[in-house]
Amino acid sequence: MIALIIFVFIFGYIGITLEHPLKMDKTVPALLMAAVMWALLAVGFQQGWLNVIDGHENVFSFLDGQDNEHAEEGFTNLLLHHLGKTAEILVFLIGAMTIVEIIDLHRGFDVLKSWIKTKNKKYLLWIMAILGFILSAIIDNLTATIVLITLLRKLIVNRNDRLWYAGLIVIAANAGGAWSPIGDVTTTMLWIGKKVSAVHLVERLILPSIICMVIPTFIASKLRAFKGNVEVDINEYDDEEKSLLSSKTMLFLGLGMIISVPIFKTLTHLPPYLGMMLALGVVWLVSEYIHPEEDFTEERKHLYSAHQALSRIEMSSILFFLGILMAVAALEALVYGSVMIDGAKVQVGTLRYVAEILNSTIPNQSIVIFILGILSAIIDNVPLVAASMGMYNLPMDNSLWHLIAYAAGTGGSMLIIGSAAGVAAMGMEKIDFIWYLKKITWLAAIGFAAGFVVALFFV
Repeated sequence: MIALIIFVFIFGYIGITLEHPLKMDKTVPALLMAAVMWALLAVGFQQGWLNVIDGHENVFSFLDGQDNEHAEEGFTNLLLHHLGKTAEILVFLIGAMTIVEIIDLHRGFDVLKSWIKTKNKKYLLWIMAILGFILSAIIDNLTATIVLITLLRKLIVNRNDRLWYAGLIVIAANAGGAWSPIGDVTTTMLWIGKKVSAVHLVERLILPSIICMVIPTFIASKLRAFKGNVEVDINEYDDEEKSLLSSKTMLFLGLGMIISVPIFKTLTHLPPYLGMMLALGVVWLVSEYIHPEEDFTEERKHLYSAHQALSRIEMSSILFFLGILMAVAALEALVYGSVMIDGAKVQVGTLRYVAEILNSTIPNQSIVIFILGILSAIIDNVPLVAASMGMYNLPMDNSLWHLIAYAAGTGGSMLIIGSAAGVAAMGMEKIDFIWYLKKITWLAAIGFAAGFVVALFFV
């Protein structure tokens, strides 16, 4: 049964990668994979064929002839826990995407577009990469990617050109998120878990992160895809004619409220999705009463409403995210075997088992962390970081924690589904997995490796 669950994950993962050859939306294999894995997990658990483990290292077994009410409750709570953690990310994503769409309805991004005067592809690449790097450190890599790809749609008409920029934005956003305690969910986990301090994280990882962004961008700028000028929409109106009375207000309000999310989290110690709910509520409230046009009528109000913004969200990408995260959660919950920890044999989940085997097989911890970074492109980096936090009993700001923060934060750029930013870009621009693998992966790998080498000297 354990082998079957792992096979379903591999088979579903292959289905996602072959989305275009199969002519099937990637959401289908993601949802089927998650549902089937949890169904097999439930059946195997109830039959006593396998055990499950929660985030507190509590193992639950279903044994014949015994009172299994506690085990059943443990399994139910385990499923609800993983659904809750997934829902946090989805609610955050929906909130951020809705705010971005509201700004777009009020043509707020045309204000940003008017500030970017260049049509030169190379200069535009550097502008977008630097913006991605800085914004992701402030508003997190996921939200920064959503904002910049929305802006890209305003600047670049040709979709093939846009895909290249989107790929480099994913690299820049993940690099920018790695050195900020609020830039990536994994760095936030390490920060909240008191493994790293904000000051030392910034000090030790900002240079490796810059290297991780600059080298791929520099190499890409020499490629044919970034030669010449971007194609301009011949039907494009002048900026003055396109702007609305509400454009600047909604742009600054929307971005300001997104930036307020980490501040809200710092002040209240509540999860980021609650801050995003507050931000969306404020932006929605203002959008109900603001007048975008001189002769604004009640009949035209729906054109700029949050309801209209919600209808423009790619729900398929939200459901894809749900499937991927719940499938990985099933692997995390499945007890695969036992490992020696502090002189005692302890049962661990599949992902923790892989991490422990790597640690025991490879004596050099730096190489283990490097491999962890590569694995974070294949498997969600959140459970990998969670596993690493349980593997090592080291003091705050030990160099290992900073290496983990860098590797997990930037390694995901090597595959389009390896990070939240990549998944968001994939959903918004319908980026093909194989296309990204051929065109962007090698750039991301070079940047990741170069930054890792630099990090070894600075952490």
